[in-house]
Amino acid sequence: MKTRSSIALVAALAATVLLAGCGERPQTATGIQSDQPPYTGSVGSAFRDAGWSGGDKTAWAQHLRARAQYGQNEYSRPVSTTQ
Repeated sequence: MKTRSSIALVAALAATVLLAGCGERPQTATGIQSDQPPYTGSVGSAFRDAGWSGGDKTAWAQHLRARAQYGQNEYSRPVSTTQ
């Protein structure tokens, strides 16, 4: 009786493990497709930089250059003294 219940438990566990992968969504390497150019901006104001208006390509390019130069360039950041 004990072996029968342990076999049933192992079978139920195996069935659970095998069926666990059936509910997963397929993972694709494609991103979000947008019909608009990136400089048109987003709908909300949470992702907009101050002083930039959507649709202005030259201002968008200048903000990207400034962000790359001063905001995200690890070589130009000041060294932190609290390490």
